[in-house]
Amino acid sequence: MPVPATVLASLTRSFVRPGADGKGPVYVSVTVTVHTSTLQARRDMAASLEESLRCPQQRLNATNTVEDMASRGNPFAEQRTATSDDDLTEYGEYVVNGEAEPRYFDWYKQRLGPVTVAATVRHAAGEKDQEHTTITQAALRGVGFVTANVDQYGRNRASAAASASGSSSGSPAASGSASTEPKGAGDE
Repeated sequence: MPVPATVLASLTRSFVRPGADGKGPVYVSVTVTVHTSTLQARRDMAASLEESLRCPQQRLNATNTVEDMASRGNPFAEQRTATSDDDLTEYGEYVVNGEAEPRYFDWYKQRLGPVTVAATVRHAAGEKDQEHTTITQAALRGVGFVTANVDQYGRNRASAAASASGSSSGSPAASGSASTEPKGAGDE
């Protein structure tokens, strides 16, 4: 499927933890998207947040829906996110047609400069609260790990570019900038 004109590249990987001990499988997908600019990535984050506000029930496919969705956004300026410029969290109930009990559904998305990292977790039927918490924490650590790698890659590229141009330091003072705000990948 082609990506929108505001996206340079996007990669999704899906994972399944098979069901065991009377519990169903857990489905996880992670998507990394490189937008054409930080502004486009910010717009993507805003659209993601608005979508859940407009549609607290969303159909995932012919037999599955997510209901009772709630969301929360944390922009960097509010200093509630330590690993990204912005982050979003959504959660709700994952409902499969023909099954009596809903399952937990979690979705996380972080932005660092022009890059967004998103993870979706469709939890297992029969999962206990502690299992849900453990899987949720693992998904959040995974998103944080990918975001940290994106940040390190951006910093390495900025440092290499500064070295190639003869600059002695990639610090804001050396480049003539008085800003003390931390920079993320692509914000240079």
